[in-house]
Amino acid sequence: MTSESQIPDPESPVFSWPTRVYWEDTDAGGVVYHAQYLAFMERARSEWLRAHGYGQAMLQDDHGTVFAVRAMRIDFRKPARLDDALQVSVALRECRRASAVFVQEIRRDGVLLLDAEVRVAALSAGDFRPRAIPDALFAQLKSLETSAE
Repeated sequence: MTSESQIPDPESPVFSWPTRVYWEDTDAGGVVYHAQYLAFMERARSEWLRAHGYGQAMLQDDHGTVFAVRAMRIDFRKPARLDDALQVSVALRECRRASAVFVQEIRRDGVLLLDAEVRVAALSAGDFRPRAIPDALFAQLKSLETSAE
């Protein structure tokens, strides 16, 4: 599976990003270490944002804004293992002036391994204090809200 053949459609309400499990992602038993799922989800959210025209560096440099995880609920359902090809999905459930809630899933061959709800806060890149999401991004995010569960 190459990322070129799996480029996600940013117009779809549910964005999916492919990844593979490597040695560095696993524990001694070859099972994905629980904290590594957070990295998989972070990368997918970053790529979702990039697909909509807002890379992390551009947000920081041009808009003085960064996003930080504020809260997370995760259900670990089945383990991923070494060499598994995974799909990490992202859907925006809610966007408010200074925060957003995403729903995410990690699947292997269509089988649900993990589902999560992730709340992120918009912060000033200079002092990491809460701030409003820039107007153009806010309007775009509001248009991308979905009722994904």
